[in-house]
Amino acid sequence: MNQRAVVVSLRALLPATVTAVLAGTVLLISSGHRPTHLVAAGLACAYLVWILAEARITVRHPSQAAAENNTLLPYALSRAGTAMSAVLWPLPWERWSAWMIAPIVVFAGAVTLRLVAIRTLGRFYSHHVVRYSDHSIVGDGPYRFVRHPAYSGMVLANAAFVAFFLNPLSVLLFVMLLSVVIWRIRVEERVLWAIPAYPSYASGRARLIPGVW
Repeated sequence: MNQRAVVVSLRALLPATVTAVLAGTVLLISSGHRPTHLVAAGLACAYLVWILAEARITVRHPSQAAAENNTLLPYALSRAGTAMSAVLWPLPWERWSAWMIAPIVVFAGAVTLRLVAIRTLGRFYSHHVVRYSDHSIVGDGPYRFVRHPAYSGMVLANAAFVAFFLNPLSVLLFVMLLSVVIWRIRVEERVLWAIPAYPSYASGRARLIPGVW
């Protein structure tokens, strides 16, 4: 798929995802005003705000040609599917439990990590795999600890979201999302490895989670 077709697909997918998550939020709010459903609606709203916070980056054409165009659409589709299947499936919990606080806290921390990582990378951040002509390695902020903290935040936030809404379809789609993230990281690193400073930066730093991978 060429770059233009990918961008057009992303621009069509974004409003569809927003609409589905918003519809799920409305259904949760209208489900009898039970505490679990209201908290779930709040979490769904937070996911919606996150989507919108990245919307401009999502639909933006990269300033230079992408190094590859095969991974972005599967990545976007699996992320959208994970979110939509979570909020549109009937909520499995009828009563409030203190354990529900944990995925909410993890979600908030993970989204914050991702947004900080995006801000730290600045103009070098793109949803497309791009090597800029003046590409330099950023080792500040969360990049001091892992090579791909934006992906770390993405994976952890969606894992927490799925854990809260827990249903078989969202778990399956999250596994797909995780697989695509690993695929994208491997593709990106083949591009980044050509930057002279990257091999030394990567040495001793995990890709996603310290001590794991």
